Amino acid sequence: MSGQPDVPLQRLLGGDHLASLRRRLRQRFERAPLETIDHIRIDELGVEEHAALAGLLGRAPRHSKSLRIDVHAVDAALQHAGIASSLRDALEKLDGPIIHLAGTRLRTQTLWTSVIEGCGDSRLASLLRNPTGIGLIKRLARQDPEAAAQLCRRAEEVLRRLPADGITRSQLAADVLGDAHALDNGRGTAALVLAVWRQGTSPIADEGSETLTEPKDDPDAQLAGGGQRARDIWARAGVLVNELARPALFLNLPVREAESDRWLPGEPAYASLRLLLRLPPLWNVADRKIHVCENPNLLAIAADSLGAGCAPLVCTDGMPAAAQRSLLSQLAHAGARLCYHGDFDWPGLRIGNFVMRDHGAEPWRFGAIDYLAAVRTQSNMTHPLGGKAVEACWDGALTAAMEGHRVAIAEEAVAESLLEDLDIARSR
Repeated sequence: MSGQPDVPLQRLLGGDHLASLRRRLRQRFERAPLETIDHIRIDELGVEEHAALAGLLGRAPRHSKSLRIDVHAVDAALQHAGIASSLRDALEKLDGPIIHLAGTRLRTQTLWTSVIEGCGDSRLASLLRNPTGIGLIKRLARQDPEAAAQLCRRAEEVLRRLPADGITRSQLAADVLGDAHALDNGRGTAALVLAVWRQGTSPIADEGSETLTEPKDDPDAQLAGGGQRARDIWARAGVLVNELARPALFLNLPVREAESDRWLPGEPAYASLRLLLRLPPLWNVADRKIHVCENPNLLAIAADSLGAGCAPLVCTDGMPAAAQRSLLSQLAHAGARLCYHGDFDWPGLRIGNFVMRDHGAEPWRFGAIDYLAAVRTQSNMTHPLGGKAVEACWDGALTAAMEGHRVAIAEEAVAESLLEDLDIARSR
């Protein structure tokens, strides 16, 4: 409010005794629709409040609890008396500007619409057209459309470089944004790029179950949403983050003849995410069955027992991380038929769901019949089954069988039967 209102205006509507009335009148203007207000009805009036409104309308002060005001008539009366140009003007002179909420909302909505329409990347625009996406950028931009538009421009610059071919995240950030840390976890541009790349991917955790948490000692364990870690999503985009952590473990994976000396036959081998993305091996696996296990111990047992005579075997080492997922994806794209086995417990089924859904694997001795056979023959190697049940997407009877017996069986406990399938000599 600028200056002191005129004495006639103060006499008409000013003073603490009419503060509640002025507040209610202001609220009507604040909450009014976009069109002009013709009438205002005020209820629960006190004697002084009714008298003030009656004076504005030129009526005798006959007290009643409510009064309907003709706004145009009041505006005309105030103008004629030279007190104010309108009732709204009078209220603003007394208590400051009135913010029209509907108009403010419309202006804000228009600004956010322009942010979406200004996106040149169709994937980013698609993200922002859904409630989750627009909510994300509003949080990242602290509800500022101008800041959001700048975030979108920066994200689009990064997206134009993706998928990459094994570039490190820091190098990508330096090249595109001029700051090697601009795509670190927690930065707005990184969150937006990750959200775009996460669209259309299946979550790691089962639908209806809790998200599988990552190891606490993993330096990149921040979740990027959808159950996936940021590092894993960057890997899908061909970007390296902590690229030497948790390399993929495998045994006797066949490669083209030109690379036949890359790994020693019969010995477990590792491939880092860095190697898989920068120098992807020429996998010779078209139409070949590639067995996949959950535990490194089983792969070690296979190497000790069968050596070079072991069929190709890949280990997920628990829930697959970026390197393991990249390897499984490369094998699947090269035409391999992946077959998965894991622990007969709820985390094992959750991992199985992910490997089968995301990489098109088939079960390998990992059904209800196999579980029941193991319960009968390996009763001395079971342990109590705890935790929340998980539905096996490949065999609904498996979950029921496990709930019925309430025992878990480690993968190593059934190594003998798995080795029968892995023994190349036996399978000939």
